[in-house]
Amino acid sequence: MAEIRIPFAKPSIDEDDIAAVTETLRSGWLTSGPNVRALEAELGAYCGAKHVNAVNSATAAMHLALAAWDIGPGDEVITTPYTFSATASVIVHVGATPVLADIREGDGNIDPVQIERAITPRTRAIIPVHYGGEPCDMDAIMSIARRHGVKVLEDAAHAVGAFHRGRPIGSISDATAFSFYANKNMTTAEGGALATNDEALSERVRVLTLHGMTKDAWKRYDAGGSWRYDIVEFGFKDNLPDLGAALGRSQLRKLDGLIEERTRVARRYIANLSGEEHLILPTFSEESRQAWHLFVVRVKNEQAPVPRDEVIRQLAARGIGTSVHFIPLHFFTAYQRMGRWRNGDFPVAERFFEGAISLPMYPDLADEQVDEVCAALREILHP
Repeated sequence: MAEIRIPFAKPSIDEDDIAAVTETLRSGWLTSGPNVRALEAELGAYCGAKHVNAVNSATAAMHLALAAWDIGPGDEVITTPYTFSATASVIVHVGATPVLADIREGDGNIDPVQIERAITPRTRAIIPVHYGGEPCDMDAIMSIARRHGVKVLEDAAHAVGAFHRGRPIGSISDATAFSFYANKNMTTAEGGALATNDEALSERVRVLTLHGMTKDAWKRYDAGGSWRYDIVEFGFKDNLPDLGAALGRSQLRKLDGLIEERTRVARRYIANLSGEEHLILPTFSEESRQAWHLFVVRVKNEQAPVPRDEVIRQLAARGIGTSVHFIPLHFFTAYQRMGRWRNGDFPVAERFFEGAISLPMYPDLADEQVDEVCAALREILHP
């Protein structure tokens, strides 16, 4: 295997980020504290949400929201089969039943028509996923949800900084989960957040985030804080440390610039590959702002002389890293054991997966590196 010269993903860390973390280390406050509260306020102002709960992952954010809504056994939650497992596993963890609805051919996002068909009297929530940073059709999804009286929890793990028809992701639905994992558009190393305009939801999530305590660690150990607290319900351990929040605050200040650089990379890919007969390029709405977390092309396996898996292997042999987003959920053993789905149930998601390749995408990717990736793709696809 050749050394990977152009990695699939690379975090954008600069001296300001390093200084923010160093300052926090020297402050003596490492766990959830003043940086966490400041990040919550700053992220809320950025994405148009009245309330933000910083937590240790987008997975935790989604799980906490479902738990705070008392969604559980006997309830159904609709989501997409074309996502990372966490989107559906949180449904299972609260005891509810995941219901999958197929995606749209163009952008890989959940299809509102399929959501409507999946609604039953037991449906309590819908979890749309903004695939690759391209916003779902939130107008259609919110309309369906309001007609049927169900909640909408956006999985925006790919979409911090995205806008849907002029509105920031985080301001539209009942709640939105963001991810700040190391390869995301902004990072706290590990971490995430739940954004909402529902004060009651945010307050219950805050209690559930730290063991169900009435006072969190910051208030207990801060000047004037009290050691007394109550456990009002059985919660979890999902808080974000101040170290991560300090990095996140520094990253958030640069987020628009980081997305601009990702957009530059995406445009260069499109300019390079728009005439490639063996590839399908991502589609996107001109009315929205994409976060461009991913740039996914699809190999037309039925006509291409080289199939997708071999394209990935040959790119790696040339030192170019790639990934595949995603393996459809119903292909996994754990989901098959549930006995709810079979291969063939979600033909669009399956067809999308069969050709998908996530190309290198990060702000520091130089134009000449994009050109090299595209030249390699063309050479491989035309042996």
